[in-house]
Order: sequence, then C-alpha cells, then structure tokens
Amino acid sequence: MPNNQKIVISLGGSIIVPDEIDLNFLRNFKALVETEIKTDKSFVIITGGGKVCRRYQEAARGLGVTDQDSLDWVGIYSTRLNATLLRVIFGEKAYSEILVEPENTPNLGKVIMVGGGGIPGYSSDFDAVLVAEKTGAKKIINLSNIDYVYDSDPKKNPNAKKISNISWKEFRKIIPEKWEPGLNSPFDPVAAKRAEELGLEVAIMNGTNLENLRSYLDGGVFKGTVISG
Repeated sequence: MPNNQKIVISLGGSIIVPDEIDLNFLRNFKALVETEIKTDKSFVIITGGGKVCRRYQEAARGLGVTDQDSLDWVGIYSTRLNATLLRVIFGEKAYSEILVEPENTPNLGKVIMVGGGGIPGYSSDFDAVLVAEKTGAKKIINLSNIDYVYDSDPKKNPNAKKISNISWKEFRKIIPEKWEPGLNSPFDPVAAKRAEELGLEVAIMNGTNLENLRSYLDGGVFKGTVISG
C-alpha cells in the first residue's frame, strides 16, 4: 500500500446489513473514506458477516451440520459477500480483488483495499490483525453496533459500566477464552491475543456514528473504547 498513514478497519457485518442492506450507511461510509484518503491516509477494510453469517450458520446447525470448520466456511463466505459489495462501490479507487489471504496482503499503490474472511478457526477481527501486521499499521478501528466495551453484558446487567480505556490483559478477562463460529464478542479472543503480542491499539466504537469515526480519524475527541498496552 502507499507509504502514508495506514488505517485498518474491522467493519462489522451487522453495520452493513442490520436487517436489510443499509444503503444510507454504505453511501455515507464511502464518502467519509474518500474524503480521508485525500489527507494522506490509506485504508484496508475487513468486513464481518454479522447477522447474515449467524443466520446461515444457524440454518446449517438446524440441518445437522456440527463440524466447526464447515460452519466457519459458511461464515467466511458471508464476509466475502459483504466485502465484494463494499469493494465494488469504491470502484477504481479500490484494489480490484477482495483480500482473502490477509497474511499475503499485496503491496500495491491502491489507497483502498477490502477483504473478507480467510480460513476456518478465525474471525474477521483476526484477519484485521494479520493485515495490520503485514502492512505495518499500528492501529485498528473496530466498527460494531456498540458504543463502548462494558465490564459485563449490559443486556443482562443494567449496572454494567462502560470502559473508555483498558489494557489487553484486563480486556481478555472479560471476553470468552476461545473462538467459536458465530461468536458475538467486542473483539475475538484469538485476535485479542495476537494484537497484544504485536502491541497494537484497537479502538472499538459504534460504526453507525460516522461523525464520531471522522473525529477519531482526524485526531479529535470520540466516543468509544481504546484497548492497548
């Protein structure tokens, strides 16, 4: 990628397709990225599968599929479908193929690359970490449907406290220890472990609030959780 500020975004599939494909979000996200590339930034965007992924995996389970790799492949192709949609809307500004092997991210002159899931056993968050390692990016933005990470599940605990800053060691205590296909976690456990090893910073924020994302990208105040150290 170009030798400028490299931004890796892990874009949750449920932001792209909350129930139906969110055309308004995609239109505004495209405009934001195209504005930011004019300020010497380049982007690798890794898409998740979200609800589409989980629906297909639930269907597979309901039809008797129990093999974990098979369920993962169902999820992987849902991420690639989302990635393909995102890639084509950027047109010639984006690399002409979606990335499916993050560890082999090509060193091209394009300022936008879009990727989906790679291999079974990992989430799109882990793919984003691999891309960061490959490109030398130091920060990952995780766009999901939550404003912050909480110390417990706010849907189950009304007294759950939001977290603005947290170390990897402490963060890993409040998420599941293992990755399972369809796991719903602020950042996947395998990705968290690798990100800690690499010394990466991950900012988790609500992807639907694009002005908040813009503020983060431009070095301003933002709403979200930063994991580092």
